[in-house]
Amino acid sequence: MAAQTAHTDHPLVPAQWEHAPYDPVPSIVEAARQIYATHSVADIHTARADATNLTQTSACIANILQKARTEGRKVIVFVSGIPGAGKTLCGLKVAFTDDGDATDATFLTGNPTLVSVLREALTRDTVSRGQKRPLVEQRMESTIQSLTKFRDHYVGCPKECPPEQIMVIDEAQRCWTQAQAVRKSASRHVKLTDSEPAHLLDIMGRHDGFAAILCLIGHGQEINDGEGGLACWGEALLRRPAWRVEAAPDVIGTGDLTHLPATLEAGRQRFLHLGVAIRSLREETAPRWVNAVLNGDVEAARYLAAQTDLPFRLTRSLDDLRAGLRHRSRLAYRCGLVASSKAKRLRAEGLGCEVPHMDEKAVSQWFLNRWVPDRDIRASDALETCATEFAIQGLELDFVGLCWDGDLIRVPSGNRWQPRRFSGTKWINVSTAEATLWRLNTYRVLLTRARYETLIWVPQGSADDPTRDPETLDRIANFLMTCGVLLLEPAAPAQAFTLQNDLADLLQD
Repeated sequence: MAAQTAHTDHPLVPAQWEHAPYDPVPSIVEAARQIYATHSVADIHTARADATNLTQTSACIANILQKARTEGRKVIVFVSGIPGAGKTLCGLKVAFTDDGDATDATFLTGNPTLVSVLREALTRDTVSRGQKRPLVEQRMESTIQSLTKFRDHYVGCPKECPPEQIMVIDEAQRCWTQAQAVRKSASRHVKLTDSEPAHLLDIMGRHDGFAAILCLIGHGQEINDGEGGLACWGEALLRRPAWRVEAAPDVIGTGDLTHLPATLEAGRQRFLHLGVAIRSLREETAPRWVNAVLNGDVEAARYLAAQTDLPFRLTRSLDDLRAGLRHRSRLAYRCGLVASSKAKRLRAEGLGCEVPHMDEKAVSQWFLNRWVPDRDIRASDALETCATEFAIQGLELDFVGLCWDGDLIRVPSGNRWQPRRFSGTKWINVSTAEATLWRLNTYRVLLTRARYETLIWVPQGSADDPTRDPETLDRIANFLMTCGVLLLEPAAPAQAFTLQNDLADLLQD
């Protein structure tokens, strides 16, 4: 291994390597455990993407909050970033802060998967250090909360002020518009009368003096109807001038769904944007390549693919997909299958069982339990069930098997993607601009969940089944290959996945 690096810019020195500290890049769950224990993102090391950006962003947020606290003002901060850049880590840092001058904070998310997985992971970790589980679970319920439950509680109790003075909102661009909020709450005990941003601003506005909201913004992550984007936050803030606004420059301006309005008075802080991908460990250009593919920009995708070894591979066989994932997932690595919630014809291919994303226990078991060595069939790496965009958003796996169905296809002419929905016995084209955006964003989420590599399976289809037309599926596969995706090489013959075998392989390398 040392000989292979002798002629590189940074040749490997065996003695230095042997005595160097072990600094693996943590997953979001492991990072949450570290931050919860140490209250710092400075120790979140990366093998190739510099953690400086994370540290600068965390420092910028801390300075803004401290100034507002000193002045007794209300402030809202918008942190933006590309998929996998570490927005959630920054939010968790704020939520888990425990220094003497800090006020209580809570981490809110409308993503029940993230709530259940982080709560359970932190609970298991804390209980393993000797604390009583009931007490730990109670503390986790206040630290990491469901946005929906928090919102409904305080809307239903208009005179009650939350004990937390800092609210961290993950994927804040996914908050509901007024129309969606009114419609969705019509049959509930608590009736909403305004947009989610407006209600949340009013809830935190009950504090005398200092209060803060930290909004974590993921571009291209809106995946469902009724999500108002940054424009919805802008509308609510224009009607509430008491709030000081601090934002990354890229979230202000163009007047569409994904930006704050230019008429909103806001401070622009460049360190509030995270532009370095730290989820994809092998190649930080992966998010840009995904954007090019979903934009149908073959030239840009091919250019990016030519610059590096893309962390994507293509197969037309489900058996080869599973074999490839098992071959890659050794030691502590995790793998799993993901698919669009609209992928209704994977059932015919032998893959129709999805993780129920509203079942907290099932989701936690999928992300935290292990197939090896426990042989737990509920675990992601058992490769028996698929997680949809609703279960996987905000989380990650080391190796991902993306199962691509006929809900997003390439049209025979026109060089564009066509989203479809399955109704009855056939596919129906989706024509609205918003629905098209949501489907593209669904695949953006699915394509950016891997820390190392994404294996894409496009089924062969069947000539006898018009819902699985081989030519339609071939166009998807051919387009991905045109964009630079290489075919998956057959995995080596299966052998027992034991610690001894894995260590032997590493030493041989």
